[in-house]
Amino acid sequence: MIEQTLTLFDPGGRHPQSSGEQRVYVKLPRRQRVEQTIDGQKEVRLTVGDRVWVRAPDGKTFEAPPAGPRDSTHLLVPFRRTGADLLAEWKALGVRDDVSYGMRFGDRTVTVIGARAGERTVPQVWLDPERGVVRFVTREKLPTGEGVIDVAFTEHRPLVGGFALPHRQEAYLDGKLVVRVLVRSAAVNSGLDDALFDPDALRRGR
Repeated sequence: MIEQTLTLFDPGGRHPQSSGEQRVYVKLPRRQRVEQTIDGQKEVRLTVGDRVWVRAPDGKTFEAPPAGPRDSTHLLVPFRRTGADLLAEWKALGVRDDVSYGMRFGDRTVTVIGARAGERTVPQVWLDPERGVVRFVTREKLPTGEGVIDVAFTEHRPLVGGFALPHRQEAYLDGKLVVRVLVRSAAVNSGLDDALFDPDALRRGR
């Protein structure tokens, strides 16, 4: 379970606009529950495989499209997926699998997949051999047109089994900060109730 603080910024990316809390539960294989409260409004998002259900603040539950790149939890949690599965997910978000290069990122070496050196706004994944994804760039259709979404993962700390969890996530839209997530606590739980990940239970208010 991960408990974290979420901050949303104004369109200029300079000043906090709203804040809230998130609690994330994960259970293999590929089940995730995110409970989020922002400005007193609670939303629950349930992911089972490739399907997503949402219980809105008004209590209504509906099936939603798969999460976009700004919902980055799926990039962090070590679901047991093959390299082919990951490449397929990245390709679906526009990342090419036929170009890559290595570069220094701080004091570490990462592999950039989907771009050539100097390309900063094309869909790409920055992959650290020990920490996993440390940056993800993609393009997203917005009401105002297409925008570049750039999500960075930093401040990694060991969790379990050699997995390092980033305790800081920041998402940028066209270079402006829109969301910051700071992890307050993280723990590996066993024996989570299957009902937490049941869409029917979610509809009943569980």
